[in-house]
Amino acid sequence: MASAIESTFRRLREQRTGALIPFITAGDPDLEVTIRLVPEMARAGADIVELGIPFSDPLADGPTIQRSSERALRRGYRMADFLEAVRAIRARTDVPLVLFSYYNPLYQYGLERLARDARAAGIDGILATDMTPEESADYRSVLADSGLDPIFLVAPTSTDERIAKIASCSRGFVYLVSRTGVTGAREALPETIAPTLRRVRAHTDLPVAVGFGISRPEHVQAVWAAAEGAVVGSAIVALMEQCTDAEEILARVPEFCRHLAGRG
Repeated sequence: MASAIESTFRRLREQRTGALIPFITAGDPDLEVTIRLVPEMARAGADIVELGIPFSDPLADGPTIQRSSERALRRGYRMADFLEAVRAIRARTDVPLVLFSYYNPLYQYGLERLARDARAAGIDGILATDMTPEESADYRSVLADSGLDPIFLVAPTSTDERIAKIASCSRGFVYLVSRTGVTGAREALPETIAPTLRRVRAHTDLPVAVGFGISRPEHVQAVWAAAEGAVVGSAIVALMEQCTDAEEILARVPEFCRHLAGRG
């Protein structure tokens, strides 16, 4: 049986369009906003939503997402709180949800417990940015037992041998990092996307979503012309940071999603 993530990409392929995959940090500015915002993003055109679990040492994230993690961590939320928020989100929308994290918070919660509880709450896939495919056998087995898609990152610097390994370990989609370095909005997309995408295509038929630096509708359209999904994180988190209250976030972020996707 296809996962919710796989089914979404299949539907979009039939519609000849790509997936808009926004990222937000769960608990920024608080979990009530997270619970209310995700369904609104789905209604505004988000096809899959990445929920970032805040971590104190987010090595792959630039300053914008680092600050959002710090704001959420100051709230004192624990993994159980995030999963309870997922339950509340799932009661309002069926948009596929990817839990985006580092391995430390997953390990601290207990991987088998996390997989069971995350699936029960409504998570469809997990992306642990610092989980390497070479060390992922137990991790993938536990996720598979709960019906969760393990998602891995491919970078422009990945060798063909490593891309093949990553592709063989991935389910749902492969996340292609558009450039070296950390997350953050950029003016233009790097030229490394096309050649890296060709190398990924040589090893898998899975959908490919491109992230890091995508911040404008023209970026999204350019990505969709070559890949199946566009991930937008820092630009959304930065917009949230500019807002003065929850109601402004709930108005401006869905409108930005509509703008990015060109769907309204």
